[in-house]
Amino acid sequence: MRRPMRVLFALFLLLGTPALVSAQDARASVFDSETNGFTLDQNYPNPFNPETTIPFQLGDDVFVDGRGAVVSIRIFNVLAQLVAHPVALRHASGEGVPVDQLEYTQPGRYEAYWDGTDQMGRQVASGIYLMQLSVNGMKPITRKMYVMK
Repeated sequence: MRRPMRVLFALFLLLGTPALVSAQDARASVFDSETNGFTLDQNYPNPFNPETTIPFQLGDDVFVDGRGAVVSIRIFNVLAQLVAHPVALRHASGEGVPVDQLEYTQPGRYEAYWDGTDQMGRQVASGIYLMQLSVNGMKPITRKMYVMK
């Protein structure tokens, strides 16, 4: 009984304050880019069905001593369970490489693609999902996205 109540409470908080959360997310993205050297922009389209593009930026600060930046993007459900890793678009390693400890060699704007499936290849249900960008093990940036069917 406790777990369903926590899930409902979390959904209420997420759905009940979208304007406040969006403003906080925007400020967090700017703050994180100033301190960490990377940003996670809002996916588009959002809401989406069944696929979306996830833009992110890597600044000069994440490339230390000529080494590449190690990037991971993870998709979680509202229960904080890992759902999927999106794939890189236009990466030097080729199209469709999962963005999981993937190395980028230079600063710039990049994109990842998620087809709306979980790790087993099944379409995910409608709802709120969280995308999380981590670079070189620094504090990750997290944003919400919505799947609507």
